[in-house]
Amino acid sequence: MPPDPATAAFPGSVEEMCMKQLNDTIVRTKLRLSQVERLIEKHRVIVPPPSRRTLINMCEDGRFETASNPPGPLGWLVSEDSFWSWVRSLDGPGGDLK
Repeated sequence: MPPDPATAAFPGSVEEMCMKQLNDTIVRTKLRLSQVERLIEKHRVIVPPPSRRTLINMCEDGRFETASNPPGPLGWLVSEDSFWSWVRSLDGPGGDLK
């Protein structure tokens, strides 16, 4: 039995376009500053870890990519990939985390 044209989704319909846009969106994971602090401590990236003020300065000067500058209602949100890039940069070129 053929589909009912009145209820079938047609190619290029609004529903299909919305679903495609949702599927094409890449969301970068964001970390709150408290999570950045925990990761630095857990992986012993810098011992003792930088102060909260130092981390805020790193957000302000662009070392960490953030969701907004100044911080929004959720505070500083650091993109996870920029955090790990910074960690790798501490070891210099070719440095590996173990």
